[in-house]
Amino acid sequence: MKHLHRTASLGVALALFTALTPALADSTATVGGLVNKGLVGVGRIPAAQRDKFGETFGSGSGMAIDTASWTHDAGTYKGSLWLLPDRGYNVAGTTDYRPRLNTIGIEFTPAAPGAAGQEQTEVKATLADTMLLTDDKGADATGLDPLSDVRAAAGDMPMLPVATNGKLALDNEAIVRLPDGSMFISDEYGPNIYRFSAQGRLLSATQPPAALVPMRKGKPNFSSDNPGPGAAEPDPKDPDTGRQNNQGLEGMAMTPDGKFLIAVLQSAARQDGGDSGSTRQNTRALVYDASDLAHLKLAHEYVVPLPVFKDAKGKTKIAAQSEIVALSDTSFLMLARDSGNGQGVKGDTSLLRQIFVVDVSAATDIAGGSFDAADKPVAPKGVLDPSVTPAKLTPFIDINDNAQLNRFGLHNGAPNDHNNLSEKWEAMSLASVLDPKLPDDYFLFVANDNDFLAQDGFQVGAPYKADDGANVDTMFLVYQVTLPGLAKK
Repeated sequence: MKHLHRTASLGVALALFTALTPALADSTATVGGLVNKGLVGVGRIPAAQRDKFGETFGSGSGMAIDTASWTHDAGTYKGSLWLLPDRGYNVAGTTDYRPRLNTIGIEFTPAAPGAAGQEQTEVKATLADTMLLTDDKGADATGLDPLSDVRAAAGDMPMLPVATNGKLALDNEAIVRLPDGSMFISDEYGPNIYRFSAQGRLLSATQPPAALVPMRKGKPNFSSDNPGPGAAEPDPKDPDTGRQNNQGLEGMAMTPDGKFLIAVLQSAARQDGGDSGSTRQNTRALVYDASDLAHLKLAHEYVVPLPVFKDAKGKTKIAAQSEIVALSDTSFLMLARDSGNGQGVKGDTSLLRQIFVVDVSAATDIAGGSFDAADKPVAPKGVLDPSVTPAKLTPFIDINDNAQLNRFGLHNGAPNDHNNLSEKWEAMSLASVLDPKLPDDYFLFVANDNDFLAQDGFQVGAPYKADDGANVDTMFLVYQVTLPGLAKK
């Protein structure tokens, strides 16, 4: 990674000051020693799939591969992964969907890098189990919007968002599975980091700095302005400070050495320009000391500048981030994307879905300083405070690259059909290639959040049918990448 800083400077110039548009790429791309060897596999789980509880399966908001079960024999890999859905089908508002975690069995036979004529069957994914996530007392949690209710802090547990039905409100977005089976899960409402037991029971919770806690009229208010049936909207609709609605801790990952947990806000906090889609660039990465799993300690905090692009009308837009994979305590992969384009929504052509290398080694550490207070913006109106040096971004993988997608019968853009990539790609995880000749090679699995869009959907005791005939499969894209030295960290 020693050459990453120099390369990243060029990446920032490209990512932040020019319009990023899809471009054809070579089958391999190298960034500071990291190599993208291209797309080597695709797989689907049908939109009609039901989970263990008879409800419509979907939404890859977070993913963790069980590396202990990962094996290789005769050209095929086998193992399992955990796929984390968010708060359920909520096109017309949130519902009392019970948060859960799905276990997926995987058989993967990769295509050769660059090989054409592939059939989207390289990844065979099978739903094996579904586990409900509960609060610390073992009671059901909910996906309902926590309009104004707050469970007061008690003992080691901070204040928590609660829906009007009294249940802990969760909008889960990222997962880190620990060796003992317990897990960290980050969410959007808090935006908090929760630790659950291997059986899915809440053990502890970590609240972010005050600058990220959503406040309305001087009080914590965790609503995302997605009220449930018959419920009123929050007043005001948007927080005054803290995370913007539906822009919580979208990305989270453990460093390879297990010492630090990194969580990244989806886009800038309200007071940092997050009140506008054109100024929400300066988000934050929180780096926690994970030596005590029950009591995460904020060790470092950095400003991460999200990529800027122009939409079809020439307007400046900021691509929010959707997931990260940690490479070390100072670098991580970050998936950023636009919205409103892809199968299942009106627009057909995405302008930016890209995985970046983020380097914070030369960034200003703002942890514990004045910027952690809600009344001291680090980027007022989106303009970064001159005392702060942000992280560096370098483009690594262009998910929209039609040269790669077309090899598997996929595309980005019209026609907006079953083979057009869906709008939201929100989950990433790594598994080793298990080849002694390629000790630094990994498969990077990327999954979509299909928003549970199905024509025969069923959740919370009622059937539903997604608008405009949308029937969006859960999908996996797999890239082969070289990450030098990762296994030694």
